[in-house]
Amino acid sequence: MSQGRMSLRRSIVVGAALAAASVALVSCAPAPEGEAGDEASESCVRMVTNSGGLEDRSFNQSSWEGLQAAEEEFGVGAEAIVSTGETDLAPNVAQAVESGCELIVTVGFELADATLDQAGANPEIAFAIVDETVEADNVKPVVFDTAQASYLAGYLAAGVTKTGVVATFGGGNQPPVTLFMDGFVDGVAKYNEVHAAQVRVLGWDKAAQDGAFTGDFEDVNKGKTLTESFIDQGADVILPVAGQVGEGAASAALERDGVSVIWVDSDGFESLAAQYRPVILTSVLKNTQDAMVEIVGAVLDGTFSNEPYVGTLENGGVEIAPYHDLAPLVSPALEGELEGLRQAIIAGEIVVESPSAP
Repeated sequence: MSQGRMSLRRSIVVGAALAAASVALVSCAPAPEGEAGDEASESCVRMVTNSGGLEDRSFNQSSWEGLQAAEEEFGVGAEAIVSTGETDLAPNVAQAVESGCELIVTVGFELADATLDQAGANPEIAFAIVDETVEADNVKPVVFDTAQASYLAGYLAAGVTKTGVVATFGGGNQPPVTLFMDGFVDGVAKYNEVHAAQVRVLGWDKAAQDGAFTGDFEDVNKGKTLTESFIDQGADVILPVAGQVGEGAASAALERDGVSVIWVDSDGFESLAAQYRPVILTSVLKNTQDAMVEIVGAVLDGTFSNEPYVGTLENGGVEIAPYHDLAPLVSPALEGELEGLRQAIIAGEIVVESPSAP
């Protein structure tokens, strides 16, 4: 998750001369001094991370994995430029543009302004921005309707809780975060409706669009402290939507019997340290990897457009991960109910609503 203020749509007119099919990967200039640069590659893409860094166990990491897959599939040269703070953001996007690559991928809300500026100044270059909407002729937003998958995660949490209390918290009150939380709360509500149960959710009031936030996406100790307070209030399933901060939730769960965590963005069972595997119930996944491969392919074949990529349950862009070591907690009956909900959402019979929906 990106840090900071509420997400806003941004728009720019970059010139009528740019047609969607006109943006294609072409020969790139050598990488700037100090980069690893694949000068032998005929085509290339640069990715700029937000301040969370490359190995954030979240969408920086998954976006990079997708570009590595595109590198393998298409033979493009992919490199990442890592931001470590706010002052790096605009210079790093400028550096990506100066590389001569015709596709620039930026990751997260923090990079929206720099992406918009460079897109306007370089209408011949294709840009994609992950987890944020920037409206420009040559910028493709890559966003995910995570509320759909979080709905399943909330239903699951309500189905496995032993205390009747579950919880969620975010890194900041912004749409890519609260979208998860809205879906989670609605999934719990659906379980209560179906089973005449009274499972409570701590940490988020959907009606008020307010709840528990750590204020950043990097301080693991904040996540641990907040999770401990939820556990003290009886919560035994926790959904942290806070990037690296979520590791603190996993740490707290590991120290308390019977507490599990639902990770976000990537499969936490695979992306977190192995010590946390015993407490990972599932993860709400964004399939950023496939989106990156698809976008690189579109740039290569001249079909790139600024139409947003929206990941849903229907197109496989969002999903919940396997239950791994905690699979015994999920009864066949509960799994059957979850599959029924999945199909109902795909069919449009259940519409998961959120003011933060893409």
